[in-house]
Amino acid sequence: MRVVAFGYMTWGRRTIEAVLDAGHDVALIVTHPDGDNAYEKIFNESVAELAADRAIRLLVRDRADDEKVRAAIAAADADVMVVANWRTWLPPEVFDLPRLGTLNVHDALLPAYAGFAPLNWALINDEPEVGVTAHMMNTEFDAGDVVLQRSTPITDDDTVVDLFDRTLAMFGPITVDALALIAQGHTGWAPQDRRGASYFHRRTDEENRIDWTWPPRDVFNLVRAQVDPYPNAYCFLGGERVRVTKASLTADAIGGTPGRVVIRRGTGVVIAAGADARKGRNPGVLVERVRTDDGRDLDAVEFFTTMGGYLTSHPISHPTC
Repeated sequence: MRVVAFGYMTWGRRTIEAVLDAGHDVALIVTHPDGDNAYEKIFNESVAELAADRAIRLLVRDRADDEKVRAAIAAADADVMVVANWRTWLPPEVFDLPRLGTLNVHDALLPAYAGFAPLNWALINDEPEVGVTAHMMNTEFDAGDVVLQRSTPITDDDTVVDLFDRTLAMFGPITVDALALIAQGHTGWAPQDRRGASYFHRRTDEENRIDWTWPPRDVFNLVRAQVDPYPNAYCFLGGERVRVTKASLTADAIGGTPGRVVIRRGTGVVIAAGADARKGRNPGVLVERVRTDDGRDLDAVEFFTTMGGYLTSHPISHPTC
């Protein structure tokens, strides 16, 4: 089929590569300019470079609602449009141009986790699985009828990078398989059950702040949802920021005050967590590795040289020990 492709970063590039490798004719690629957001500087394989390498016409836009984009799509005379990791809304006068419509590929099990950073949010929220959905685009963000959906379970050993690797591997195959169904004339796709819909905003530095009154598992999930190369989860010891790059949960209950640095365990230190930590019914959070603001990566016992301090969500001038 003749295809117009909208894509950005690694998700977009891998998807377009798969479409090309499957023998489809990609007549036009539209991508975003490089962004300043921290999340747009990672997993950023260039769609523009792919277009140059394959000698495919390229347009670069923050948004794609101008007449030049519409004219280019119309001139491409495409059967279908494929969208992967396009970051702004596409209007109907754009996505309705191809005769068979527009297929969007999103790394979530829609209707849940529409929007941004779905893998990070899903891991933070302790979901049992994540996945990828290929759906036909309509006027609502990530809400069109589902063509195909595939999933992968989340284990306690997974970080967001593991989930990224597994879901990224799904992008090309699910797109190619969905295009095959469209080419065969299939219609009547399954509508999303909007009762289960959720939409998430972009993550910023604020979303990575550790709140030690959260349940210990929530803190553990936040840490593994923000491992390198993502911006890390962080808190403060007095006025010093501490980025937590690796953590786990203790097998035993740790009682006390949320944020208290309780005891050494191996090369890590145990932190009391949970609003009800005083009852001694929660596991502790074993902080194993930290990063300082000057870029040092340390075992937690190298940073926490004494026990008894308090980790807080915001800096304080005079920590109480």
